[in-house]
Amino acid sequence: MDLTARPFPARASAIAARGMVATSQPLATRAGLHALERGGNAVDAALAAAAVLCVVEPMSTGIGGDCFALVWRDGELTGLNASGQAPAAADPDAMGSEIPLRGPLSITVPGAVAGWAALAERHGRLGLDAALADAIDVAERGFAVTPVIARYWAAAEAALEQFDEARRLFLPAPRAGQLVRFPELAATLRRIASDGTDGFYRGPVAHAICEVTPLVQDDLDVPHAEWVEPLRKHYRGVDVCEIPPNGQGVAALQALGILAGLDHTSGRTIDRVHLQAEAMKLAFADAERNVHDGPLPERYLDDDYLASRRALIDPAGAGAPAAGPLQRGGTVYLCAVDEQRNACSLIQSLYVGFGSLVAAPGTGVVLHNRGHGFTLEPGHPNRLAPGKRPFHTIIPGLLLRDGALLGPFGVMGGHMQPQGHLQVVSHMVDRGLEPQEALDEPRWRLDHDARNGWTLALEEPLHRLAPALARRGHRVLCDPVPTGFGGGQIVLVRDDVLIGGSESRKDGVAFGY
Repeated sequence: MDLTARPFPARASAIAARGMVATSQPLATRAGLHALERGGNAVDAALAAAAVLCVVEPMSTGIGGDCFALVWRDGELTGLNASGQAPAAADPDAMGSEIPLRGPLSITVPGAVAGWAALAERHGRLGLDAALADAIDVAERGFAVTPVIARYWAAAEAALEQFDEARRLFLPAPRAGQLVRFPELAATLRRIASDGTDGFYRGPVAHAICEVTPLVQDDLDVPHAEWVEPLRKHYRGVDVCEIPPNGQGVAALQALGILAGLDHTSGRTIDRVHLQAEAMKLAFADAERNVHDGPLPERYLDDDYLASRRALIDPAGAGAPAAGPLQRGGTVYLCAVDEQRNACSLIQSLYVGFGSLVAAPGTGVVLHNRGHGFTLEPGHPNRLAPGKRPFHTIIPGLLLRDGALLGPFGVMGGHMQPQGHLQVVSHMVDRGLEPQEALDEPRWRLDHDARNGWTLALEEPLHRLAPALARRGHRVLCDPVPTGFGGGQIVLVRDDVLIGGSESRKDGVAFGY
């Protein structure tokens, strides 16, 4: 088998003239297109799709989580950070040796609803109530569970058993094709559509959240959506745009900046994988020490600093820069481009499957576990503190060329995300692949933990590279499970048409009109 062959059956990129939406689930894509057809723009489409994903992919996202977005509108790029803060009662000294992965102490304020409202107010046409209409309908009338989502759901069964309200809402795990309804979530979405953010952060829903978490009403009253200036890094003819910290998008930009000075695409596949992985290790090491709820150190993305990091790479051997653990997670990424070539790149998440596993009674809302993204290390800039945002894995991406929109893109999956950004950008920019081809190319993934250090996981058909990579010093894992390598969407502008993809590791589709 050719090592450059895709691990999935060939699937063509979607092509459309007026507008396009790409998500990880067909009903969400349909909702986004419905918004466009009703006169909405790319932001309206993204919001409609995001809301539906909170219903049909409940292990990965929900209104109890956070979201980030990049918006290109009328030639201007804006960024939104809608990630919530730690409770005022948060006490790192009372945590013991580590922050729990699950349970009430892993919870920070959910920012997604605040983010939706901010996007609808500043950039949308239809209003938040219209954006939620399809999600309410799907939650009330029910939806047929798709195959990959069914597998994710089943994988979380043991964890869900530990928490009564989550077990009531989500077990038994449905099989593919089974009809599922969430009437309590539909009622909460109706309340948000009617009352805006007060329907979530105040009143009965807020009371239910505070009842089962360390959060209090004062925590929920703090603004949780902030407009931010996106980061940009030029890479071989395109500008790659990311949300600044507390998100890890800077890791993708730094790795691409390191690679820009290396010949990592013209030679053998093994050289490409080795050099890209080495650049990513250095970027992860920097991110672990520097990404927090505050500004980056000066010169973080400067060419001189990137050159100094690049000099640490050995073309013939694997390095071992110090880094923290790399957590896999469940997330959804989606994107939309409209007829006026406005674009929205949006990502939202509960973090690990079904988040904290703590559900607010009677609301259908399960809370995320983003508090696990903090550290307890004294003096670390990402140390847990009241009112502080944690290190965040979710990152939307967007490409510009010569100051004009090229297109939104993203790859979900915990710390797979910057690695996915690096790989799909390189496939499109360096190798000229179409969006669907770039998404379906076989991937590598770095894992890191205190016991094993760095592990380089390979997807088929890259397994054939394992012996040669091991000789270069990599600890190699031949991973047979494609869902461990993320899932992404892309929509690019090319002349007068849109070309998009939704990768085959997930259930989604890119579709336009």
